[in-house]
Amino acid sequence: MKKILSIMVRNRPGVLSHVAGLVTRRGYNVESIAAGPTENNEITRINLVVSGDGPILEQVVKQFRKLVDVIRVDDLTNDEPVTGELALITVRAEGLRRAEALNVINLLGLKLSDIKEDSLTVLVAGTAINVDMAVNGLKPYGILAMARTGLVALSRPPAPSQGS
Repeated sequence: MKKILSIMVRNRPGVLSHVAGLVTRRGYNVESIAAGPTENNEITRINLVVSGDGPILEQVVKQFRKLVDVIRVDDLTNDEPVTGELALITVRAEGLRRAEALNVINLLGLKLSDIKEDSLTVLVAGTAINVDMAVNGLKPYGILAMARTGLVALSRPPAPSQGS
């Protein structure tokens, strides 16, 4: 089972380490972790994607809520959250293959971030599926390096109520 968690914490040193440590002590796989400031500089949002046994993951969520610096924990797994991911991908681009690689980059709607004599670096922004599609499209050219942010997620705002 996979869970997408949004954990709001006080913006203090060591909080991310405590959150990650709680998961790793239980032996779960952290598939993705992304942390950053929110609209309030005193609060950090940690998006965590973990996989493991369902009932035990529920226990971990309860334990998150007990941590001193945790303000709120939301399980977004079944809420159809708005998600996104970023990636920087550097591909080999020498000689005639350079034009081909540029064509694929344009077809996929990717943004060039760096151009070197023998390589191109692109920025991919979108869903995890978009990033995977870019990776698969660029593999034939030889991926030299890649960095992915991991999943970031927000719950969808409630639909406005319709009154008469």
